[in-house]
Amino acid sequence: MSFEEQLHQMFPTADAIPAEYRLEKEVHQREYLSGGEMKPWNGDVHTVLSPICIQTANGLERKVIGSYPLCGPEEAMAALDAAVLAYNDGRGEWPTMPVPERIACMEKFTGKMIEKKPEIVQLIMWEIGKSYADSVKEFDRTIEYINTTIDALKDLDRNSSRFEIEQGIIAQIRRSPLGVVLCMGPFNYPLNETFTTLIPALIMGNTILFKPPKHGTLLHYPLLEAFASCFPKGVVNTIYGRGNVIIGPLMETGKINVLTLIGSSRVANQLKKMHPKVNRLRAILGLDAKNAAIISDKADLDLAVQETVLGSLSFNGQRCTALKIIFVHSKVADVFLQKLSAAISQLKIGMPWEKGVFLTPLPEPQKPAYLKECIDDAIANGAKIINENGGAAYESFVYPAVLYPVNDKMKLYREEQFGPVIPVIPFDDIETPIEYLIESDHGQQVSLFSNDADELASLIDPLVNQVSRVNINCQCQRGPDVYPFTGRKDSAEGTLSVPDALRAFSIRSMVATKQSEMNKNLLNRIVNDQTSNFLSTKYIF
Repeated sequence: MSFEEQLHQMFPTADAIPAEYRLEKEVHQREYLSGGEMKPWNGDVHTVLSPICIQTANGLERKVIGSYPLCGPEEAMAALDAAVLAYNDGRGEWPTMPVPERIACMEKFTGKMIEKKPEIVQLIMWEIGKSYADSVKEFDRTIEYINTTIDALKDLDRNSSRFEIEQGIIAQIRRSPLGVVLCMGPFNYPLNETFTTLIPALIMGNTILFKPPKHGTLLHYPLLEAFASCFPKGVVNTIYGRGNVIIGPLMETGKINVLTLIGSSRVANQLKKMHPKVNRLRAILGLDAKNAAIISDKADLDLAVQETVLGSLSFNGQRCTALKIIFVHSKVADVFLQKLSAAISQLKIGMPWEKGVFLTPLPEPQKPAYLKECIDDAIANGAKIINENGGAAYESFVYPAVLYPVNDKMKLYREEQFGPVIPVIPFDDIETPIEYLIESDHGQQVSLFSNDADELASLIDPLVNQVSRVNINCQCQRGPDVYPFTGRKDSAEGTLSVPDALRAFSIRSMVATKQSEMNKNLLNRIVNDQTSNFLSTKYIF
């Protein structure tokens, strides 16, 4: 049997799908959350096709999962108006609500979200082709993130629950919300990455306009009722439709106070320019990345291969933190490539519900053709496919390709492939990969592989000024969530970690007065009578 035939047979017939993983009922969403209400929708819809193809009498067909509204500018503007009204220039119920009450709303939401776990996990798997095990991990990690955010806010509030006296000035300093936040998440972690901006923005007292990612939209539908019932009217609003149709008009109003986007720098730049007062717009952005691994001749090659496989091929390489270009010392390049190819050949391919599966179908319909274009371009410019069956594709599945030697004439040298293609570049002088990182438009992370302490030290010092995280003998990654996650150059704007995110979606505000008996008595009276939510010495346990 040819490898192509194996790939064809990898896709199941409908009755071969295990019962517990079947999507028995299509999800046809005909409502959206706006102004605290589930608004009915009778207009155009977008049909959602799974990357999982089904064997039928007519050949392979992508499984229809369901559909969702394709709203227009009118509905988007109504949702914006609802968010603006709920914020009410900082006077709304949510932005003025005491922190303990905001936390209580979030805890109530978390409970309702957990009830929807089976449904959401199933939709993650079917919508983006992520393995069932990783879909469960994404959900669980998101719940953990929410709980950690709540604990971090308690710490932040406790540190603010006192007055300070400096140079005769009494002051209390707390963090206040910024206004209306437009939140747009990515398809690769449609729940977790989206919520790492939405949750801190929400819990800090902002109101939300939330546009789900194009791939990974329906999985948010089960949560809309929970948002509506757990938060005041108009605090969370969902917008659906083509981004190039609805987002521009929203930005042009100038009523968006914060833009949070995980996507491309090109899109982010376009959106920021649409805002009439860019100086008033805060942007928290997770953007492009071309993370490199540098494997020296003093590296443990078995460890380097293990981490390269994880770093470049986890979720098919569709992660912003993925290793997307590998520099290997010429002395060990041949051995490294042999070991890498052997390791890839052991990876299990198949459907997302299969136990131990590592490589699954790709959610973006155009991705296989783009990856083939990158591979063909590399071959035309002198590279070879090193691993057996590298680049073989069938419908939505692409088998990993290791390309060597890659050079600066190739698309893969600069472009972020965001898929299972591993470009490898040999080097003799360590300045080669360093210069690459200096000249690169990206500056998220790098992985260094060496067992020589002096060599590592000589690399760390220049590279921490080029990227925002240097990983030693391990793959690039985001977590743990309490660590800062950001990037230099075109890779990010703002810093995300649990405590950083709370600060990113808020601003320090202060109430101050001169230290006099009259003013001290006034402050004591306000605090004792609990007539202000801002001026308070309540301590959250």
